[in-house]
Amino acid sequence: MAGQAEANAALAAVVDPALRRPVVEFGIVRGVAVDGDLAVVTLVPPLEDLGYRGALHAAITDALTALDGIGRVEFSVSEPSEAELSALAARLRGEPAPNPLAVTDAGAPQAPRQHPNPFTNSNTRVLAIASGKGGVGKSSVTTNLAIALAQRGHRVAAVDADVWGFSMPRMLGIASPPEVIDDLIVPPAAHGVELISMGYFAREDQAVVWRGPMLHKALEQFLTDVFWDEPDYLLVDMPPGTGDVSLSIAQFLPRAEMIIVTTPQPAAQKVAQRAAAMADKVDLKVTAVIENMSWFRGDDAKVYDLFGSGGGEELAGSLGVPLLARIPLVPALREGGDDGHPITVAHPDDEAAVAFREAAERIDTELAPRQIRRPELRIN
Repeated sequence: MAGQAEANAALAAVVDPALRRPVVEFGIVRGVAVDGDLAVVTLVPPLEDLGYRGALHAAITDALTALDGIGRVEFSVSEPSEAELSALAARLRGEPAPNPLAVTDAGAPQAPRQHPNPFTNSNTRVLAIASGKGGVGKSSVTTNLAIALAQRGHRVAAVDADVWGFSMPRMLGIASPPEVIDDLIVPPAAHGVELISMGYFAREDQAVVWRGPMLHKALEQFLTDVFWDEPDYLLVDMPPGTGDVSLSIAQFLPRAEMIIVTTPQPAAQKVAQRAAAMADKVDLKVTAVIENMSWFRGDDAKVYDLFGSGGGEELAGSLGVPLLARIPLVPALREGGDDGHPITVAHPDDEAAVAFREAAERIDTELAPRQIRRPELRIN
């Protein structure tokens, strides 16, 4: 029969499903009492989302009921205090916990806390998905490429930096907003992709009328105020063109690799070349080209070049980078973006889904960085 010691040991191995930290070590589980076949767990969940809480309860229940003699698990749940949330946020960032006894001037406004950019010295591989113009399916490419990388077993995150045309929450089927632990934003996820987007802070029909400094600050917060926890890949859905947002991303993520999306028509290829020229000016490396809407396969199984041909290959050749993929124009790709069922999940055998998976494999293998980064090493 399992007793208190065995229950404590079982809980010590449970990892929070959203924060990826031991539930006991981080104070999410405060204790367990065993009485016969019943285990009562004292739980202080830091997030309110019911799906998260259900997953947390299930993980704890599975760990305890796997022990000999424990057949029932009940929970005593309480909400964390502001001081506890502040301390947890600091621990998740790897920062010292704030001093709750610190004295401030009465009535003085509290300055917002400044946090470092977590990608400055991280091993995360950053892919900036860009285009010279809108309407080439860049957000669909970003969404499905992110999912394809997650399907290869990677931890994947995404920033929907297209602040005027944000669409990735809809494309991923994410309806719930981010959670907040003190001043730390915990992004929602779907299909293995964690996402932060302007779409969480503005309605779809609301115009974002901001000047450059406001956009710059918003993008900075998307990076510094979010619990990213060093994913393997961070994909950035760039706005079309070469304006303020692109310059800000280049400043915040100087090691980003740019993948340019174009369509087969030569006119689109010429415009896409401007995005490559911008990358060169701000020292971002263009690593590949993806051609979208490459062909349409009719009911007669014939391939039709609705938008011409050769644009992607010509652009890749002029830049000296590989043409990573040619994505066909299929109705399921558009429909999946509209209803939140991406083609890489809803129709994994479709030729477009296969093309995204092949692109993800090439990014993992052919385009993998050759250098080994050791951020803990410094030259003084």
